Amino acid sequence: MSLPSPLILLHPSDNVAVCRAAIAAGSVVTVGAEALSITEAIEVGHKVAVRDLKAGDKIFKYGAPIGSMTQDTPKGGHVHMHNMKSDYISSHTREASGGAHA
Repeated sequence: MSLPSPLILLHPSDNVAVCRAAIAAGSVVTVGAEALSITEAIEVGHKVAVRDLKAGDKIFKYGAPIGSMTQDTPKGGHVHMHNMKSDYISSHTREASGGAHA
C-alpha cells in the first residue's frame, strides 16, 4: 500500500497545494494524478505551486484568492512570503495574536 501524498489540494481550482508533511528538495510527489518535482525543501503548512506561476498571478487556496505572486515560481516550487504577498493584509503590519493591544 502506498503512503498518502505529503501535499493536499484543498479545492479543485487551487493553484497551490498545502504541505502536510515535510518534503525534501528533489522529491517527486503527487497531487491527485499530477506528479510534482519539488524544487526545495518545504515545511509543513507551506504551499507548493501545482502549475507554473508568474509574478502578478493570483494564488488560489480553498478556491479563493489569498494573494499574488511577487516572482515567477515553477510547478513544484515553494510558495510562501518570500515570493507572494497578501492582497488583503500587509505582512509588515501584522501583530501576534493573543497579545495586549494599546
